[in-house]
Amino acid sequence: MSAPGHYFMKEREGRFKSQALLDEAAVLACMTYVDLNPIRAKIADTPERSDFTSIQRRVNAAKQGKQPKELLPFVGNERSELPKGLVFELQDYLMLVDDTGRILRDDKHGAIQASSRQILERLNISQETGLNITQEFMNMFKGPVGSLPELTHYSENLGMQRVAHASSCQHWAS
Repeated sequence: MSAPGHYFMKEREGRFKSQALLDEAAVLACMTYVDLNPIRAKIADTPERSDFTSIQRRVNAAKQGKQPKELLPFVGNERSELPKGLVFELQDYLMLVDDTGRILRDDKHGAIQASSRQILERLNISQETGLNITQEFMNMFKGPVGSLPELTHYSENLGMQRVAHASSCQHWAS
């Protein structure tokens, strides 16, 4: 997996904290959460109009057939000789953010639209869980984020006696 090594900085009560994102599902959930912050805050109407977000940079670059230099590219499905990048397609991510943003913007509670199922199914995340995580990411996770195998590997690499933040794994269950 390419995700170990990704870190998300978040602010809590005026302090910034680093949080490990251990697998692609964690990276996807965090990216979607961050890219939808301006929508939730009602600062922007659409993801592409959300100033200073990675989704806006990706959309603007895609219109010109380019990849933003400062962001990891989307390289598609995982394969043995995977170039450095995110293991899903840009179109899938844009659709997921757009569908989720529509649900959040209209203050509706419900499932992520069927068109976003493909990426969620590939990452073994239920639609209900996907929506919940993208709305509550900062409240749900206090430490490293990922599946139980990724958290176990992470904890072992740090020489920890027990698995760090294992209770957060419950959020990935489909």
